[in-house]
Amino acid sequence: MSFIKESENYLKDVINKCGYEIDDVTLESSSRRDLGEFQINVAMPLAKKYGKNPLEIAKEIVSSIDNRFTNINIAGPGFINLTINDDFLIENINLAIDNFDVLIDKEEEKTIIIDYGGANAAKELHVGHMRPANIGESLKRLAKLLGNKVIGDVHLGDLGRQSGMVISEIKRRKPDLCYFDPNYKGKYPKLEITPYELSVYYPAASNACKEDEERLEEVRNITALVEEGKEPYISMWKDIVEVSANEIKRVYDYLNCNFDLWEGELSSLNYIEPTLEILKPYMYESNGAMVIDVKKDDDKVEIPPLIVIKNNGASIYATRDLATIYSRVKNYNPDEIWYIADIRQSMYFKQVFRASYKSGLVRKDVKLAHYYNGTMNGKDGKPYKTRDGGVLSLNSLLKQIEEELNKKMDKFDNDEEKRNILDKLIVSAVKFADLLPYRSTDYIFDIEKFCSFDGKTGPYILYTMVRIKSILKKQNIEKYEIKSIYSETEKNIYIKLIELSKILKNSYNEKTLSYICEYLFDICSLFNKFYAETNILNEKDDDKRNTYLSMLKLIYNTCEKLLDILAIEIPDRM
Repeated sequence: MSFIKESENYLKDVINKCGYEIDDVTLESSSRRDLGEFQINVAMPLAKKYGKNPLEIAKEIVSSIDNRFTNINIAGPGFINLTINDDFLIENINLAIDNFDVLIDKEEEKTIIIDYGGANAAKELHVGHMRPANIGESLKRLAKLLGNKVIGDVHLGDLGRQSGMVISEIKRRKPDLCYFDPNYKGKYPKLEITPYELSVYYPAASNACKEDEERLEEVRNITALVEEGKEPYISMWKDIVEVSANEIKRVYDYLNCNFDLWEGELSSLNYIEPTLEILKPYMYESNGAMVIDVKKDDDKVEIPPLIVIKNNGASIYATRDLATIYSRVKNYNPDEIWYIADIRQSMYFKQVFRASYKSGLVRKDVKLAHYYNGTMNGKDGKPYKTRDGGVLSLNSLLKQIEEELNKKMDKFDNDEEKRNILDKLIVSAVKFADLLPYRSTDYIFDIEKFCSFDGKTGPYILYTMVRIKSILKKQNIEKYEIKSIYSETEKNIYIKLIELSKILKNSYNEKTLSYICEYLFDICSLFNKFYAETNILNEKDDDKRNTYLSMLKLIYNTCEKLLDILAIEIPDRM
């Protein structure tokens, strides 16, 4: 249990012993450090409940608080200000040096499936895929750290018109393949295709279909055959998906986005029949299609029915999403399923969730939630594009960042070491920039700014960590222990460290990593202030020097854990 939580429980017990019933006490950080480091606001709510003067209630509470707090005072109509006793703070902070769990509070364990990434098979990853992948990966790591069982699913878009597009293009370019011979009787071989060919075939077919209605009709027919599982196209498509998934995995691995499940729409086909059996009593015919009415009486906007089966009898994306929910409930019995996707899909998810609850596809106590993300924009405030206005590939963005960071790497002679450090810096620049804004807000991606070693950036955080690591390597001490507090800056660092539990709680509750990014910047800034004020290694007093090193060890261990949540690795040097 964290210091903050333990203190809140203690204060709650104090208040109850004063004769006032209260469910929870919240220890808030104070903006007026001269009055106290923390503040609680309980007197006014209790005064309203018990019909008493809030100042009198505050005085009763203050008189009952023990010496773990000092400078206890009352401000305004009853705000209670508290400063932590130095000895009590040191005792608690020492416990955290080699035990990160002392700084955090675990959640009640749940099984959570996080659906994020959402890459489309046979298409190159673009910048729009980056943010949901980064957010989803970090939320997965955060939820695990806080005690949950978490399953991450990439949920590939591996069905749809891209199957018809790619196969039709292969048919144009390689018509002699056995797949296109109507008289072929043998077993179909594995399709040989490269990631480069895939990157060329889909755009070529897409452009051709814009100009040629007959080609588009061919694509529609092939797509339908793939979705019906017809040979030879289904075998071809599965081989294409395998090659595509390996390429997608390579890019996601580079970004430290690691999925437990590599499933997608293809995986859901086995579950469509039992899913439709559950949905059947709730569906009705509308213009030849089968739909479910999901509107509610108190809706402020019109919620249209969810189409489950098209008028030609074919399944669609929603059918396969519902079947995926069915499979997840059947195989993993989750308490919650989180979907990380941009805000434009909000209406769709609302329809799918309502259909799932209405039909009993999921229990009412299973939480289905869409946590939408804002977009990454260019300096013009519009979604990030190439110079000619096209969608920028994720590989191209990473290359641009590499070129910017490479300008700062001229002191490295060892190419392997340089490559390793450069890769970590690229990932830190991308992820920190992507996760720093609140999850639902848009932001402008400025490559030069986010690659800087100064300011609120990933490279700045890593530079600070490398500096701390370098200092710790130069000194070996038998036992890390903080003996005393020698400066206000040190005290501020310790207060910031014990506030971590609230940061993680807010991040988890609001499903945003922005609080963690801001916290990392704050703690690194405090360290760098301390570093500028203090000659750590040349300190003659052993207790002081060991205390300083112990504080650095605690900062490093804490930040290393937080960077791991963000899926950012610390290099050995910079």
